[in-house]
Amino acid sequence: MQFSEILAQITQAPEQHIELPEGWGQGRALFGGLTAAVAWQHADLGVDPEQHLRAFTVSFVAPVQPGEVRLLRRILRRGNNVTQVAVEIYQHQHVVLSALASYGRSRASAVRVTDTAAAQVPAREHGPSFPKSRLMPEFTHHFDYHVSVGAMPFSGQQLREFGGWMRFSHERQPMSIGLLLGLVDAWPPALLPHLSEPAPASSLTWTIEFPEPISRLQWSSDWWQYSAYIDYAAEGYGHTHAHIWDEQGQLVAISRQTVTVFG
Repeated sequence: MQFSEILAQITQAPEQHIELPEGWGQGRALFGGLTAAVAWQHADLGVDPEQHLRAFTVSFVAPVQPGEVRLLRRILRRGNNVTQVAVEIYQHQHVVLSALASYGRSRASAVRVTDTAAAQVPAREHGPSFPKSRLMPEFTHHFDYHVSVGAMPFSGQQLREFGGWMRFSHERQPMSIGLLLGLVDAWPPALLPHLSEPAPASSLTWTIEFPEPISRLQWSSDWWQYSAYIDYAAEGYGHTHAHIWDEQGQLVAISRQTVTVFG
Protein backbone atom coordinates (compact mmCIF):
# COMPACT_ATOMS: atom_id res chain seq x y z
CA MET A 1 0.00 0.00 0.00
CA GLN A 2 1.40 3.38 -0.99
CA PHE A 3 1.97 6.17 1.52
CA SER A 4 -0.66 8.42 -0.07
CA GLU A 5 -3.21 5.57 -0.13
CA ILE A 6 -2.83 5.11 3.62
CA LEU A 7 -3.48 8.83 4.23
CA ALA A 8 -6.45 8.76 1.85
CA GLN A 9 -8.35 6.51 4.33
CA ILE A 10 -8.69 9.43 6.76
CA THR A 11 -11.90 11.47 6.77
CA GLN A 12 -13.09 14.66 8.46
CA ALA A 13 -14.71 12.74 11.33
CA PRO A 14 -13.14 13.76 14.67
CA GLU A 15 -12.98 10.11 15.76
CA GLN A 16 -12.48 7.19 13.38
CA HIS A 17 -10.76 3.85 12.83
CA ILE A 18 -8.35 3.10 10.00
CA GLU A 19 -6.15 0.17 9.03
CA LEU A 20 -2.35 0.50 8.95
CA PRO A 21 -0.82 -2.04 6.54
CA GLU A 22 2.17 -4.32 6.57
CA GLY A 23 5.19 -3.32 4.50
CA TRP A 24 6.23 -0.22 6.46
CA GLY A 25 8.15 -1.79 9.34
CA GLN A 26 10.89 -0.05 11.31
CA GLY A 27 12.32 -2.54 13.76
CA ARG A 28 9.54 -3.66 16.10
CA ALA A 29 7.16 -0.86 15.05
CA LEU A 30 5.72 0.83 12.01
CA PHE A 31 7.74 3.65 10.43
CA GLY A 32 7.39 6.78 12.56
CA GLY A 33 7.14 9.08 9.57
CA LEU A 34 4.03 7.21 8.47
CA THR A 35 2.28 7.37 11.84
CA ALA A 36 3.20 11.06 12.21
CA ALA A 37 1.74 11.75 8.77
CA VAL A 38 -1.47 9.93 9.73
CA ALA A 39 -1.78 12.20 12.78
CA TRP A 40 -1.14 15.31 10.67
CA GLN A 41 -3.71 14.32 8.04
CA HIS A 42 -6.32 13.81 10.75
CA ALA A 43 -5.50 17.23 12.27
CA ASP A 44 -5.46 18.97 8.91
CA LEU A 45 -8.97 17.86 7.97
CA GLY A 46 -10.35 19.72 10.99
CA VAL A 47 -8.79 23.12 10.22
CA ASP A 48 -9.73 26.08 8.02
CA PRO A 49 -7.68 25.63 4.78
CA GLU A 50 -6.72 29.33 4.91
CA GLN A 51 -4.66 28.61 8.02
CA HIS A 52 -1.33 26.93 7.27
CA LEU A 53 0.60 24.48 9.44
CA ARG A 54 3.34 26.38 11.27
CA ALA A 55 4.58 23.71 13.70
CA PHE A 56 3.90 20.05 14.36
CA THR A 57 5.09 18.23 17.48
CA VAL A 58 4.93 14.45 17.87
CA SER A 59 5.56 12.22 20.86
CA PHE A 60 6.11 8.59 19.91
CA VAL A 61 4.58 7.06 23.02
CA ALA A 62 4.72 3.36 22.15
CA PRO A 63 5.45 1.15 19.11
CA VAL A 64 2.61 1.15 16.58
CA GLN A 65 1.86 -2.20 14.94
CA PRO A 66 0.16 -2.97 11.62
CA GLY A 67 -3.59 -3.28 12.06
CA GLU A 68 -6.46 -1.17 13.23
CA VAL A 69 -5.91 2.11 15.08
CA ARG A 70 -8.31 4.70 16.46
CA LEU A 71 -7.76 8.38 15.69
CA LEU A 72 -9.07 11.08 18.02
CA ARG A 73 -8.93 14.78 17.10
CA ARG A 74 -9.57 17.61 19.56
CA ILE A 75 -9.64 21.30 18.64
CA LEU A 76 -7.98 22.91 21.66
CA ARG A 77 -8.66 26.43 20.41
CA ARG A 78 -9.95 27.81 17.14
CA GLY A 79 -9.13 31.50 16.69
CA ASN A 80 -9.32 33.92 13.80
CA ASN A 81 -5.56 33.68 13.27
CA VAL A 82 -4.36 30.55 15.08
CA THR A 83 -5.83 27.09 15.65
CA GLN A 84 -4.34 24.45 17.94
CA VAL A 85 -5.25 20.81 17.29
CA ALA A 86 -4.40 17.72 19.36
CA VAL A 87 -4.46 14.25 17.77
CA GLU A 88 -3.99 10.94 19.52
CA ILE A 89 -3.60 7.52 17.96
CA TYR A 90 -4.85 4.59 20.02
CA GLN A 91 -4.12 0.92 19.56
CA HIS A 92 -5.40 -1.82 21.87
CA GLN A 93 -6.99 0.93 24.00
CA HIS A 94 -3.65 2.63 24.69
CA VAL A 95 -2.24 5.90 23.35
CA VAL A 96 0.66 5.08 21.02
CA LEU A 97 1.21 8.54 19.49
CA SER A 98 0.29 12.05 20.61
CA ALA A 99 0.62 15.12 18.38
CA LEU A 100 -0.01 18.86 18.53
CA ALA A 101 -0.51 20.80 15.30
CA SER A 102 -0.33 24.61 15.34
CA TYR A 103 -1.91 26.42 12.39
CA GLY A 104 -1.73 30.13 11.63
CA ARG A 105 -3.20 32.46 9.03
CA SER A 106 -0.75 34.69 7.13
CA ARG A 107 -1.05 38.38 8.01
CA ALA A 108 0.82 41.66 7.56
CA SER A 109 3.77 42.20 9.91
CA ALA A 110 6.54 44.75 10.38
CA VAL A 111 8.92 41.88 11.18
CA ARG A 112 10.44 40.17 8.15
CA VAL A 113 13.60 38.03 8.33
CA THR A 114 13.73 35.69 5.34
CA ASP A 115 17.45 35.15 4.69
CA THR A 116 17.23 31.48 5.70
CA ALA A 117 20.03 28.94 5.91
CA ALA A 118 21.32 28.15 2.41
CA ALA A 119 21.50 24.58 1.18
CA GLN A 120 25.09 23.30 1.17
CA VAL A 121 24.36 19.65 0.40
CA PRO A 122 26.84 18.22 -2.16
CA ALA A 123 25.39 16.83 -5.36
CA ARG A 124 23.86 13.33 -5.36
CA GLU A 125 26.72 11.78 -7.31
CA HIS A 126 29.09 12.69 -4.47
CA GLY A 127 27.60 10.13 -2.08
CA PRO A 128 26.53 6.48 -1.97
CA SER A 129 22.90 5.38 -2.02
CA PHE A 130 21.26 3.10 0.53
CA PRO A 131 21.04 -0.48 -0.75
CA LYS A 132 17.55 -1.97 -1.10
CA SER A 133 18.34 -5.17 0.75
CA ARG A 134 16.75 -7.27 3.48
CA LEU A 135 19.33 -5.89 5.91
CA MET A 136 17.74 -2.44 5.66
CA PRO A 137 14.56 -1.51 7.56
CA GLU A 138 11.46 -2.48 5.58
CA PHE A 139 10.16 1.08 5.13
CA THR A 140 13.40 2.28 3.45
CA HIS A 141 12.49 0.30 0.32
CA HIS A 142 9.87 2.97 -0.41
CA PHE A 143 12.52 5.71 -0.66
CA ASP A 144 15.68 6.60 -2.60
CA TYR A 145 18.61 8.11 -0.72
CA HIS A 146 22.02 9.53 -1.53
CA VAL A 147 24.29 10.21 1.48
CA SER A 148 26.42 13.21 0.46
CA VAL A 149 26.79 14.79 3.93
CA GLY A 150 28.73 12.90 6.62
CA ALA A 151 29.08 9.12 6.54
CA MET A 152 26.92 6.02 6.20
CA PRO A 153 25.17 4.64 9.32
CA PHE A 154 27.24 2.25 11.46
CA SER A 155 30.50 3.35 9.82
CA GLY A 156 32.14 4.44 13.08
CA GLN A 157 32.65 8.03 11.88
CA GLN A 158 32.54 10.66 14.64
CA LEU A 159 30.88 13.42 12.60
CA ARG A 160 28.19 15.89 13.66
CA GLU A 161 26.51 16.37 10.26
CA PHE A 162 24.55 13.78 8.29
CA GLY A 163 22.28 13.93 5.27
CA GLY A 164 21.98 14.14 1.53
CA TRP A 165 19.15 13.65 -0.96
CA MET A 166 15.82 11.82 -0.72
CA ARG A 167 12.66 11.06 -2.68
CA PHE A 168 9.84 8.51 -2.85
CA SER A 169 10.82 5.57 -5.05
CA HIS A 170 7.46 4.48 -6.45
CA GLU A 171 5.04 7.32 -5.84
CA ARG A 172 4.35 10.48 -7.83
CA GLN A 173 1.88 12.71 -6.02
CA PRO A 174 1.63 16.48 -5.55
CA MET A 175 3.74 17.25 -2.50
CA SER A 176 1.93 17.66 0.83
CA ILE A 177 2.91 18.08 4.45
CA GLY A 178 2.10 14.41 5.04
CA LEU A 179 4.38 13.19 2.27
CA LEU A 180 7.13 15.54 3.44
CA LEU A 181 6.84 14.15 6.98
CA GLY A 182 7.48 10.71 5.53
CA LEU A 183 10.53 11.91 3.62
CA VAL A 184 12.10 13.78 6.54
CA ASP A 185 11.68 10.95 9.03
CA ALA A 186 12.91 8.42 6.48
CA TRP A 187 16.46 9.55 7.25
CA PRO A 188 18.18 7.52 9.99
CA PRO A 189 19.08 9.45 13.15
CA ALA A 190 22.27 11.49 12.75
CA LEU A 191 23.79 9.54 15.64
CA LEU A 192 24.02 6.26 13.70
CA PRO A 193 27.23 7.02 11.74
CA HIS A 194 28.99 7.21 15.15
CA LEU A 195 28.31 3.51 15.74
CA SER A 196 30.51 0.80 14.25
CA GLU A 197 27.83 -1.91 14.29
CA PRO A 198 24.01 -1.95 14.02
CA ALA A 199 22.04 -0.96 17.13
CA PRO A 200 18.42 0.07 17.71
CA ALA A 201 17.58 3.78 17.61
CA SER A 202 14.32 5.68 17.34
CA SER A 203 12.75 9.12 17.68
CA LEU A 204 11.31 9.96 21.09
CA THR A 205 9.96 13.41 20.20
CA TRP A 206 9.87 15.34 16.95
CA THR A 207 9.03 18.96 16.22
CA ILE A 208 8.99 20.20 12.64
CA GLU A 209 8.24 23.76 11.49
CA PHE A 210 7.20 25.07 8.07
CA PRO A 211 8.24 28.62 7.12
CA GLU A 212 6.11 28.62 3.95
CA PRO A 213 3.20 26.53 2.64
CA ILE A 214 4.30 23.55 0.53
CA SER A 215 3.97 24.28 -3.19
CA ARG A 216 1.50 22.02 -5.01
CA LEU A 217 3.75 22.33 -8.07
CA GLN A 218 6.29 20.08 -6.35
CA TRP A 219 6.09 16.30 -6.38
CA SER A 220 6.92 13.45 -4.03
CA SER A 221 9.13 11.97 -6.76
CA ASP A 222 11.28 15.14 -6.87
CA TRP A 223 14.60 15.11 -5.06
CA TRP A 224 14.73 16.93 -1.70
CA GLN A 225 17.79 17.95 0.34
CA TYR A 226 18.30 17.11 4.01
CA SER A 227 21.07 18.01 6.45
CA ALA A 228 21.01 17.15 10.17
CA TYR A 229 23.36 18.31 12.92
CA ILE A 230 23.98 16.75 16.35
CA ASP A 231 23.65 19.42 19.03
CA TYR A 232 24.37 17.04 21.91
CA ALA A 233 24.46 13.28 22.50
CA ALA A 234 25.18 11.30 25.68
CA GLU A 235 23.72 8.65 28.01
CA GLY A 236 21.69 6.98 25.27
CA TYR A 237 19.96 10.12 23.95
CA GLY A 238 20.75 12.57 21.17
CA HIS A 239 19.43 16.02 20.34
CA THR A 240 19.56 17.01 16.68
CA HIS A 241 18.21 19.65 14.34
CA ALA A 242 17.88 19.55 10.56
CA HIS A 243 17.02 21.72 7.58
CA ILE A 244 15.12 20.49 4.53
CA TRP A 245 15.27 22.19 1.14
CA ASP A 246 13.71 21.46 -2.23
CA GLU A 247 15.87 20.65 -5.25
CA GLN A 248 16.30 24.35 -6.04
CA GLY A 249 17.58 25.12 -2.52
CA GLN A 250 14.42 26.72 -1.11
CA LEU A 251 14.04 26.04 2.62
CA VAL A 252 10.81 24.11 3.23
CA ALA A 253 11.11 22.82 6.83
CA ILE A 254 13.13 22.99 10.05
CA SER A 255 13.18 19.83 12.15
CA ARG A 256 14.28 19.00 15.69
CA GLN A 257 14.37 15.53 17.25
CA THR A 258 15.17 13.83 20.54
CA VAL A 259 16.52 10.39 19.66
CA THR A 260 17.09 7.28 21.76
CA VAL A 261 19.99 4.99 20.83
CA PHE A 262 20.93 1.62 22.33
CA GLY A 263 24.55 1.40 21.32
